Amino acid sequence: MSTAGKTIECKAAVVWGPDQPFSVETIQVAPPKAHEVRVKIVASGVCHTDYHIMVGAVANVKYPLILGHEGAGIVESVGEGVKKVKPGDKVIPLSLPQCGECQNCLNPKSNICEKSDFGKFSGLMLDNTSRFTCKGKLIHNFVSTSTFTEYTVLDEICVAKIDDNAPLDKVCLIGCAFSTGYGSALNTAKVEPGSTCAVFGLGGVGLSGVIGCKAAGASKIIGVDTNSNKFTAAKKLGATECINPNDIKEPVHEVLTKMTGLGVDYSFEFVGDTNVMLSALLSTNFASGTTVIVGLAHATAKMSFDPMVLLSGRTLKGSLLGGFKSKDIPKLVCDLMAKKFDLDGLISHKMPLAKINEAYDLLNKGESLRTILIM
Repeated sequence: MSTAGKTIECKAAVVWGPDQPFSVETIQVAPPKAHEVRVKIVASGVCHTDYHIMVGAVANVKYPLILGHEGAGIVESVGEGVKKVKPGDKVIPLSLPQCGECQNCLNPKSNICEKSDFGKFSGLMLDNTSRFTCKGKLIHNFVSTSTFTEYTVLDEICVAKIDDNAPLDKVCLIGCAFSTGYGSALNTAKVEPGSTCAVFGLGGVGLSGVIGCKAAGASKIIGVDTNSNKFTAAKKLGATECINPNDIKEPVHEVLTKMTGLGVDYSFEFVGDTNVMLSALLSTNFASGTTVIVGLAHATAKMSFDPMVLLSGRTLKGSLLGGFKSKDIPKLVCDLMAKKFDLDGLISHKMPLAKINEAYDLLNKGESLRTILIM
């Protein structure tokens, strides 16, 4: 029986308030309105950003809400006027949509559409309403996606159609982790062949950064993490050596400077800690180094340093989704299908949605790289 035009009941992981665990509930998902798409989510990656939201570390977020922004699924139905996708298409939801019309979308240097909900966190569709309800209450979405649910509704500009043969339990990582890390090296930093790099934080995003540095031709890629258990995976993916700051007496930026002469050419911060951000910045060549910040810090966190650190010639940049626009996502999927890179080394666990809290326990204990939730 067709579900098009009807409300669907399904399971979803709801966060009822800040610092409350995920609660797997039966929710109602309304049919898509004009220019909207309802998607059956097949797989979703467990990202630390969602954990920050769950514990209330990010300001302005509306609760209750359904988190998840690293998913992949199949179009179930579409609203009036939808042209980009049709029922049955495989898609990746986009946490950074592209309207294609605003000043930022038209700027080749930006991938943050003015219609993006990132930072605003209204938790609503573009028409300022929600398609989710649970126990009679409105449930908010998260950065226009919400993939910790069996079904979600997305504005058409928040969907990228991908190859019909793409493995959804892998390409979901292209919705965030892989694109973010890989693109931070290739697009944001523009790592050059023969250059030296330091990657701080070797989780799923950081390891994707390692892959990006290797693809760019870096001669030295130094992984930095306080969990030495991650070093094996990092070296398999391209790290030439790894450092655990807990195993050295000197500040890690001083060690990196000694290892490379004047400091690395490029450093990347994938932790979300301002102290690590400063270490990453100080580890670069004082006259020409580039640091890219990717990790999401606590809402109250501040970063302070001597302006001379930058005045001498360093560059400090930020990056969301690795600088990729929505049009780039299908190409990344095609590159995966063509075996230009491999995502298997990023995936350590697969679990059902019902075990979402267990998945985050593994992440916070440093016992997983990327866990994929199967709906």
